[in-house]
Amino acid sequence: MKEFKGNAIYNPSGKAGEYSYWACNFYIGCSNGCTYCFNKKGRSAKLLGGDSATLKKSFKDNNNALEIFEKELLQNLPEIKKSGLFFSFTTDPMITETMSLTLHSILICQRYNVPVKILTKETRFINLLLYPSLDRSLVAVGFTLTGHDNLEPNASTNSDRIAAMDAMSQEGFKTFASIEPIIDFKSSQEMIEQVSGFCDLIKVGLESGGKYNLKESYEFMSFLINLKKPKIYIKESLRKLVSYDDFDDEFFVERDYNLFTKNKGVSSDC
Repeated sequence: MKEFKGNAIYNPSGKAGEYSYWACNFYIGCSNGCTYCFNKKGRSAKLLGGDSATLKKSFKDNNNALEIFEKELLQNLPEIKKSGLFFSFTTDPMITETMSLTLHSILICQRYNVPVKILTKETRFINLLLYPSLDRSLVAVGFTLTGHDNLEPNASTNSDRIAAMDAMSQEGFKTFASIEPIIDFKSSQEMIEQVSGFCDLIKVGLESGGKYNLKESYEFMSFLINLKKPKIYIKESLRKLVSYDDFDDEFFVERDYNLFTKNKGVSSDC
């Protein structure tokens, strides 16, 4: 598949690529205020690390953004339908500034039977996804869970996110958790234990540049191995730390695990 890089839709690479083959970004910057945010570090900080979400300069306004989005979606429709579309990497797609454009995009995706995956730290939007015409089998709702509200001062609390995930699952949505970054293994284990009964997929990864106790990391891996549910994807950062790659248990999945279908021959990242 040839790499695609549009104004709205593109193929993410690196650590982002472990979440999805296809992603959409309308905004840069984020108001959650997370101290560990990758976008606030390094070379891209000035471009991506703003404290509020602003529409990308490649779009004139929201209507123009949706027009471009639909054009790029149709341009890549067969491939995106296989793997689903992820919202998003350069902001939180469900904060006040971004929510409207994300929801309109979901409706466009519904029109073409495209699965969507939403990763957020916000919970106030959930009622907006409950209108009867929405095909819930094509929507996966995910929450980042660190167990450290103090590091995410403007986001919904981790306990509120867990409650929202439970509610979304009961309403028939696919759910997933991003246990990334791991701030400490104890908190991450607590988060996983709390959602294991109503979460379809957990992705686990370390903080970029973070320092971890090797003994604690192996104890955490032992916990995951014995958990047995839900499905778990171990990101490369953690695999490298524990020098372990023998995840042949049926509960451990690879990057191409499909949240939306049980057909093994179809790729889908979440």
